[in-house]
Amino acid sequence: MILSPSLLSADFGHLAQELEALAAAGLSWLHLDVMDGAFVPNITFGPPVIAALRKQSKLFFDVHLMVQEPGRYIDDFVACGADLLVIHAEAETHLERALSKIQALGVKAGLAFNPGTDLAALEWLAPCVDLVLLMSVNPGFSGQKFLPQTFRKVERCRDMLQTLNPHTLIAIDGGVTPENTGQLVQAGADVLVSGSAFFNYKPYAQRYAQFMAASPAKSNKTLGWSRTQI
Repeated sequence: MILSPSLLSADFGHLAQELEALAAAGLSWLHLDVMDGAFVPNITFGPPVIAALRKQSKLFFDVHLMVQEPGRYIDDFVACGADLLVIHAEAETHLERALSKIQALGVKAGLAFNPGTDLAALEWLAPCVDLVLLMSVNPGFSGQKFLPQTFRKVERCRDMLQTLNPHTLIAIDGGVTPENTGQLVQAGADVLVSGSAFFNYKPYAQRYAQFMAASPAKSNKTLGWSRTQI
């Protein structure tokens, strides 16, 4: 299991130091939520901030584009240092084109689904998807309550991918805590995104250990996913 702390809950006055603290605590991924105020009711940051952070860190940048028509911005986010670009099934008309472009640029491609969105599109898109991100809250704000129907959705997603593309990872974003980590991993999740449930509990090394201790032993398919190997 990989834990990807969401930068949205970090101390924005000391971002460089926050990234250093994550690396020192043993974490390898960082989740960056890009919101445009249109697809979701919030505005966060864009390529300039990510580019500045990229100069300060070797963490794997897991960039989640919660924006309308994300295909317009793929080049910008690849150029600023993203390692994984996740776009929403609900936000892009030409999903196959956008996902294939991300991969062609040498970056991992992710496809996100909101809580109320069916997974049917995976039947046609799985070959060009490296990671499926299942939202376990309605996107837009940190600190929301986990939706319990997510467990069943993870199981269904894993069943589908087992046939369509078994190497595709499953990530969960929203309301993830040590308390539900075990059940999520058992259901088939590989990557867990946690914001306030991680950053609000220092020291980070201790909180990271709590998440990892809650995860049952399983094959770790994410071993090859690091910045130095992409």
